Amino acid sequence: MEANSKRFLWGIALVWAPWIPILVAFGSVLYQMSRVKATGIGAVAGGFTEIFLMYGVGGTFIAQLFAVVLLSKSLLPGRPLRNFFSILSLCLSGLMIVMIAVFLWLSWSWAHHAG
Repeated sequence: MEANSKRFLWGIALVWAPWIPILVAFGSVLYQMSRVKATGIGAVAGGFTEIFLMYGVGGTFIAQLFAVVLLSKSLLPGRPLRNFFSILSLCLSGLMIVMIAVFLWLSWSWAHHAG
């Protein structure tokens, strides 16, 4: 297998792997919120805290950075379907990095205002 194909497959695996437990946990959070009739930002923030702590913020962040590097190097002219999945995965990786940054900022903000 050529090096470019390996980079593509590793990049795709690194981008999509964190989304599976996050989607499962998000579904669980929504189910629990509807069962208890909890609404508001506190219920949603608690759910996301559980999700990120369960999977590991640091590991997810590092994996997304590696995925961005691998996928950006795997873009090739003349491979439209592969490039489409690479670009879609790069967008998902960017979304995950933004979510982690917002989570860390909210955690830091809450810790400094609570004490």
